[in-house]
Formats: sequence, C-alpha cells, structure tokens
Amino acid sequence: MRSSILVALTTFCLCLSVAADAQSDRDEKKTFPEEDGLLQLEKKNFNRALRKYKQLLVHFYSPLTGEAHRVAAVFKDAAAVLQESEVKLAVVDVTEEKDLAKSLNATDPPTIRLYLSGDLHNPVPCPVPQSSSSILTWLKRRVGSAADLITDLSQSEASDELTVVGFFKELDNEYVQLFYEAAINLPDVSFAVTQNDEVISKYGVTHNVVLLLKKSKLLYSYKMMPDTCKEELMTLISVYQMDLVTEYDGQTANRILSSPVLNHALLFINRSSADFQEILSAFTGAAESFRMKILFVLVNVDESRNGRVMEYFRVRDFEAPLIRMVNLTDHVTYHLPSETLDTETIKEFCHSFLEGTAKPKMQTLPIPEGWDKEPVKELVGMNLEEVAFNPNKTVFVLFYLPYSKKSHAVFPLWEEVAEAFKEQEDVVVAQIDASANDINMSMQGAYPSLCLFPALYAERVVVYTGKRKLKDLVRFVEKEMEKAKEYRVKENEDRRKYAEAVKAEGEQNEDKTKDEL
Repeated sequence: MRSSILVALTTFCLCLSVAADAQSDRDEKKTFPEEDGLLQLEKKNFNRALRKYKQLLVHFYSPLTGEAHRVAAVFKDAAAVLQESEVKLAVVDVTEEKDLAKSLNATDPPTIRLYLSGDLHNPVPCPVPQSSSSILTWLKRRVGSAADLITDLSQSEASDELTVVGFFKELDNEYVQLFYEAAINLPDVSFAVTQNDEVISKYGVTHNVVLLLKKSKLLYSYKMMPDTCKEELMTLISVYQMDLVTEYDGQTANRILSSPVLNHALLFINRSSADFQEILSAFTGAAESFRMKILFVLVNVDESRNGRVMEYFRVRDFEAPLIRMVNLTDHVTYHLPSETLDTETIKEFCHSFLEGTAKPKMQTLPIPEGWDKEPVKELVGMNLEEVAFNPNKTVFVLFYLPYSKKSHAVFPLWEEVAEAFKEQEDVVVAQIDASANDINMSMQGAYPSLCLFPALYAERVVVYTGKRKLKDLVRFVEKEMEKAKEYRVKENEDRRKYAEAVKAEGEQNEDKTKDEL
C-alpha cells in the first residue's frame, strides 16, 4: 500500500514537472511586441526577454521628455544595424511600468542598461548615447582591448572633434587598462593608442602620457601617475570635449547639464546685436582661465526654444546682454553687476564667485526700514505689487540697475518728479532695484524703465517712452490720471452691476430653499 502511494506521488510530481516544462516552452515561444526593431517590454514579459536574449540592451524612458525622444531615435537606428547580432534592443516606458521601474531602480530616465545571460541583478550601465554609433562603439569597446585602439593618427589629428591619444610603451600595464576603461565609458569620443617613437617625438613627450587633440592642435597634455583614477581622466576629457563656450540648444542641453563641471557661467545675449562678436570674444577670453572650474555657456535670447532656460533664470530678452552664474548643486544664482562685459570684468566676477565673495541674486530684498519716508519710495520685490496695484493711488515707478550709468543719470530727475507730486497723497513716486528683485510683470524696453500704474482695480501698466524732462513726465502723469478717472467711472458701474447680480442670485437661491422646505 505504502509503495503504491509513493509511486503515485512520484508519477504526480513527474506530471507537474512535464507540465511546467511544457508551459515554459510555450512561454519561450511567445513573441514580444516590437516596434521599429525595439522590443516593447513590460512587467509580465521582462524576465522572459532576459531568458531569451543573452545580451539585452534596455532603454528605460519617459515619453514626456524631449531627451527620451532623442535617445529613442538613436536606439531605433542602432537596432537596425544590430538586427543580425546577439544584442537585442528594448524599451520600457517607466510612466506605464512604474512597478517594474521601481523594482529595478530605474525610475530616473533616461537609464540604459545591458543585461547579460539573464542576470537581472548585475546589469552593465550604458552611457546615454549621442548617436547610434555611440551604442555600437560602446558595445565593441566592451568586448575588446586597448590593442584595438592602435591606429594611424594622421586622420585623427586633423579631426574637428576631440581625439584622445595615449602614448604607451607597453600595452599590459595598469595605465593602459585605466585608459581603456575611460574609452569604454566615453563612446562619443575618439580614442587612439600609439607606440610609434616618431609620433611621440613629434609632440616632445615621454611614454604614459595622454594628449587631447583637436584640428591638429594640442589642447592638453596629461601625465599618467600612480594615483591617477579613471574618473579624473574622464572629467578632463569630458571638459575638453566641449568648446570653450558652448551654445545652449536642443543638442547640447544634456551635455551641458551632465557636465562634471558644476559651476556654470551663462551669457544671455542676442546673436543679432551689434556688439555680439565683441562680447562673445571677451566671454571666450575669460573662459580660457577657468576651463576645469567653470563651464561657459551662451544662450541666444532671440531663440524662442530657449524660453524655458530664460524663464528659469528670470531673464527677459530686453535685459540682454547679461551674465549669470550658478552652481548646479545648490542652484543659487549670481548676477554680474556691470554693464561693461569685457574680459577682465568677467574674470573678476568668476574669481569672486569661486572665492565665495560674490553676492547671490536675491528673489527680493527685505523691505528697508523707512522705505516710504522719503519723497521717492524705495520698493522691493515683496511689496512692489501691493504698492503699485493700489486701486486708489497713481504709482509711478523707476526700474533701475544700480551699476548702470543710464540709471544714475535719471536719479536727479526722479527726485524732481517726486517733489512735483509730494503734496498729492493719491500719487506715489517710487523706484526699485531691478537687479536684486525679481519682477513678476510684463514690461518692454531696457532699464532704466519708467512705468506708471493707474489708480484702477484692473492691474494695468503704462510704460513711459517720451522725453525724460520734468515737464514731460508731469504732463504724462496728469494725462494718465485723467484717463484713469474715466475708466474708474466705468469700473465702478461694472462693479455695482456685478454686486447687484450676486445679491439677486443669492436672494433667488434663498427663496428656492424656502420653497423646498
């Protein structure tokens, strides 16, 4: 009896095993949804894809970002080239597959990983590629050796792109291995190795030296030392891969934001302005002194696609040219307090930033004590709107820059304007430092700017564009006050009608409630 039970149990277990194997076979034969040569993976088929493909390169992306679309296009091109290879490319939409992304710690796209032989827990991180050739180069370098980088330097030396050349006498020392590891992690950069004594003598260097070349010009010579680490070498190469001044656009944005240099100097300027070349030359001249410390970036304010970065730094096109400094760790912003943008002025600003003596650009200064005691009231960001949009006051405001000669030239005139209206309690003459206070309102024209806020409930701003003479300014204020009185009559009538309508609606609702009761 007992033996019969054992036989039955054994038979049952065998059946379960056969059924499981059959189910596994059926699962392995299932196809994966695919688009443009890319597997569309999700939680229910991810592990099956790992089992099927020995090399699975996965792009975890969010479709809501522009960078995701760029990398997706790169992936699509690479998939077409790798169709017959052992490498299969796949994508995972992390906005749809949140649980899968969380379990794999891939919630911060773009994340690219190479899974090998079904190993879920030890993927190889892939650098975010700039092109499809970046992916192909990375895959090739991963399985190669430094010997693959030995090449004829004649073409590389003349390249417009950065070429990193290692001079090594032996290919089996630790310096070469470190050099090759850097090459794997920087697939967008051309690397070469030479043991040619004639080439070495041409540059007057010894062995175990790394040269950075561009257009046959030696940019930097780096001597490998026992304490040299891969990260230090990669930082050096990444910085010199970029130009002294990099223009911000859709193609360079990711490279700028991922730069190992976290201090950024941004020149906001209109490319079509008459002084563009002169200011760019000064900006570039200053950049040479701070190559490894500060990244210099140009932002064209006339390019509509740069609106987001301008909004972040609260820069308006008419304020250009100006220079802002920021550290990407604390995101505190600094403003170059000068209208003179020459090389020495920019250098001094950079030194003060690095030494910690530069003053950060505040969103608003604190309200100064006695701000309303003088004829010219001193406004700041936190009380500007409260004062300016007072429906019972006509407020005339000078928006100035403390370092501007043009602003200083207006100050005596502004005192005269304040004296002219000091007996009228319904008129306020004020000024505000536009460089130290963020101004959340739309204005046109460069600083100094004269703006009048009429005594209305509607929040209106009238920018003065006439002659800067006392009699003209007084006439302007009086004219706008007369206009405001006419508008105010209509406003009061509209407000009365609105109040009556609200009252009538309330009474109607009250009667309806009584009827229901």
